[in-house]
Amino acid sequence: MSFDLQLGGLRAVVTGGTLGLGAAVVQGLVDAGAQVLTSARKMPAQPLDGVRYVCADLMTAEGVSHLAQTALETWGGVDIVIDVLGGSSTPPGGFAAISDEHWFAELSLNLMPAVRLDRALLPSMLAQGSGVIVHVSSIQREMPLPESTTAYAAAKAALTTYSKSLAKEVTPKGVRVLSVAPGWIETEASVVFAERMAENAGTDYEGGKKLVMDWLGGIPLGRPAAPREVADLIVFLASARASAITGTEYRIDGGTVPSL
Repeated sequence: MSFDLQLGGLRAVVTGGTLGLGAAVVQGLVDAGAQVLTSARKMPAQPLDGVRYVCADLMTAEGVSHLAQTALETWGGVDIVIDVLGGSSTPPGGFAAISDEHWFAELSLNLMPAVRLDRALLPSMLAQGSGVIVHVSSIQREMPLPESTTAYAAAKAALTTYSKSLAKEVTPKGVRVLSVAPGWIETEASVVFAERMAENAGTDYEGGKKLVMDWLGGIPLGRPAAPREVADLIVFLASARASAITGTEYRIDGGTVPSL
């Protein structure tokens, strides 16, 4: 039985597409036959054939505008927007350690790029009467870790709420909007983090992974997700096979969040 995602030739913009989950999403879309344009702060060491990379700092309005204008000038419109960009740079220490600068940095990385990119690219989708937007949120919006992720979690919660509201507005006009909330993904950055945890605890990498999982309250699956596992869900949701899905958030966390 064939399971064609019907993405051949579609025009997709992905943010943060050179590392981790973003790179896996780009690869998944390319494998499915989509045309892909993605943002990067610098060109990857091994760029994928057929992918256009746009150097842009999406924490700035100017960077988002450059990415959007490049897409529109290249294709005249877009069919898919997947906002993967995100992360946290706030230091540990609880609420008192979070300065105004940290709050603004988390919002500028985890919320505003999606808002600005949607605002720039949605008109072309509405004009053609079709399109899909996928926002990558986080389970942290449901289970923030007070020691270190309060601001990040709040920004992701805002992204999920924004995504839901946007879906209610534009789905009747032909554009689906939804979000995906991953748990711990074994990306390059998370490997470095687990290695650092392991070194501090005097154990190996597997021991470091267990420390991280314990810190999260446990992962019933027993491991973090691979980037491609999360990317496969995102690519499916962006495809015509998921054409009845909109306005919802899909959690992919190995069972970390202990609620429905």
